Amino acid sequence: MESIILFIMVLTLLFMGVPIAVALGLSSVLTIALFSSDSMSSVALQLFSASQNYTLLAIPFFVLASTFMSTGGVARRIIRLAVASVGHFRGGLAMASVLACMMFAALSGSSPATVVAIGTIAIAAMRQVGYSKEFSAGIIANAGTLGILIPPSIVMVVYATATNVSVGRMFLAGIVPGLVAGLMLMIAIYIVARRRNLPSEPWRGFGEVMAAGKDAGWGLFLIFIIIGGIYGGAFTPTEAASVAAVYSVFVALFVYRDMGPLKGIAWIPEGSEARTIVGFKASVYALAIFAVWMISSFFFLGGMETTTRTQIGAALAIVVLLGYPYARQQPSPLTFISGLPVWGYNLALIGRRFVPALFHGDTNKAMVDSAKTTVMLMFIIVNALLFAHTLTAERIPQTITEWMLGAGFNWFTFLIAVNILLLIGGQFMEPSGLLLIVAPVVFPIAMELGIDPIHLGIIMVVNMEIGMVTPPIGLNLFVTSGITGMSLAQVVKAALPFVVVLLIFLVIVTYVPALSTSLPYALMGPEIILSR
Repeated sequence: MESIILFIMVLTLLFMGVPIAVALGLSSVLTIALFSSDSMSSVALQLFSASQNYTLLAIPFFVLASTFMSTGGVARRIIRLAVASVGHFRGGLAMASVLACMMFAALSGSSPATVVAIGTIAIAAMRQVGYSKEFSAGIIANAGTLGILIPPSIVMVVYATATNVSVGRMFLAGIVPGLVAGLMLMIAIYIVARRRNLPSEPWRGFGEVMAAGKDAGWGLFLIFIIIGGIYGGAFTPTEAASVAAVYSVFVALFVYRDMGPLKGIAWIPEGSEARTIVGFKASVYALAIFAVWMISSFFFLGGMETTTRTQIGAALAIVVLLGYPYARQQPSPLTFISGLPVWGYNLALIGRRFVPALFHGDTNKAMVDSAKTTVMLMFIIVNALLFAHTLTAERIPQTITEWMLGAGFNWFTFLIAVNILLLIGGQFMEPSGLLLIVAPVVFPIAMELGIDPIHLGIIMVVNMEIGMVTPPIGLNLFVTSGITGMSLAQVVKAALPFVVVLLIFLVIVTYVPALSTSLPYALMGPEIILSR
């Protein structure tokens, strides 16, 4: 009876328009106070323990990193690289938009941020070359959902918190499905493009790919830091999030200079001689090679002595430092000396503007935006964890487990039921809140039926993806509507054909567990659940 009352209260409050966090928390408190034998002190204890959860610290840092990486400059550079890579195919600009969303997803961990950052630029570009607004909007709305599947993903952190599984394994599990989902969307675009005779971009050669890659390199290097750092043993996912936040702030303010007091100031002053430019670039590439080698060798060649790794890195850097000028037809191998004044100019500039940059209006706006998002997410999560505690105290998951097993459910039919439940719920609720409500209920059942907890997590995340592009509460639909000026009904109609692709992908992910588990099994072994 208590469980029925609890769910009735939650649903009633939600249909009354009460925010999801308040609905979950208020229902839990009232159930404990009026109908449960559990003590009210458990509410305070649960709220305190939830706020002390170490894993949850990753969320504000990933949100902050996403906010700074969502600047137009980072997205523009990623789109350039994507167009250079796949733009020459029929429908290449649309395919490049999907590829750009995949790359940006690996930086942001947020679906709406991916839609805004990539969609703002990509939709306008597609319209200029003859794509319809509806086709362009449908692609971005669906491709943006990859923001919560490709690691690092905030939704994966939420699932790991709710079920006590490894965040690292969840991140690994999302890599292959994320690539497969992006590839399926690109294949669907190619088929449509062939039928509609959509345009392709001219092939500009591998030189353009390399140039675009170098331009986007500082942003994309964040992927390497997060994934390599976690699985190389350098830091935990939470520490990786904090490193990502600091790196993102530094890149946005002082490297790309898309915001802050250095905005628009080029690294190389206008009118610099060719010798100075080549010398500066030679030193930049040498330092980059040295840094990449030292970091990658630490992650993947940990058994090698530090001295040996340093010597190899220094040798590679020297080869680049002395060889690059020859490649650019400069006669002297010491051309890098001519670039030293550029270093002095920029380091002095950064030193003078460092403190003002931290308090600049652009920085303050990014910090406030990330703080608002963090508070919203954490408020939902804490109240949802209180709701999960109430479910556990009333033995609701155990009761449902016993009923489903008694009714003859096996892993195959159970996953069908989970998908249907989440697809329906995803139409009405925000992903993190829905996942925190459903996960404590279905997780024990999945364990009884022998379903891998990481596989279950990816299934739930993919359902959350689809929920973000299905009305009436699909967040990506509203974001796409906002950046295109289209009505919600128009965006829904535009996104629908590609939602079918995601539904097919959901079936594949659900019944091909190896897609999710092969990589984490290979690198970290299977997830072991000791107790719940």
